[in-house]
This record gives sequence, structure tokens and C-alpha cells, in this order.
Amino acid sequence: MKSQALQELVKKIFSDEKTKLQFMSNPDSVLSQFALTEQEKKAVMTTHAKLGLVTSNSQQLEATFGPTAYWH
Repeated sequence: MKSQALQELVKKIFSDEKTKLQFMSNPDSVLSQFALTEQEKKAVMTTHAKLGLVTSNSQQLEATFGPTAYWH
């Protein structure tokens, strides 16, 4: 991730339960608190709509990318 604002958003969602719940019920209210570009907002919402709120070891993420997605 290049954007400091995007990094802060992800950190806040995963470290603060209140923010996480707010994001899950009203993502726009959380996104508006960060200086994200329109492209970043769209990427967050697209990922959220497709996968929900996932962690690095989630089944949703693995099912989407597959266990060998990055093997060459």
C-alpha cells in the first residue's frame, strides 16, 4: 500500500472494534474520516463488497485468490 491514509484506515479498522463495526454497518461514514482518493475508496468498497471484512488467514480470501495464486 502506498497511501498513508489507506494504511491508517486498514490499521484503524482492524485495531478498533468500534470502527470495525461502524465500517461493517456504514462504510462511507468511516471512509469519510480519511483522506482517501476516489480510486482508493472505490478499491476498498469493491474489495469489501466482494469479500467482506477479511483477515490474511480468512477462508474468503483464500477461496478468492487460491493457495497458489502467486506461485510462478
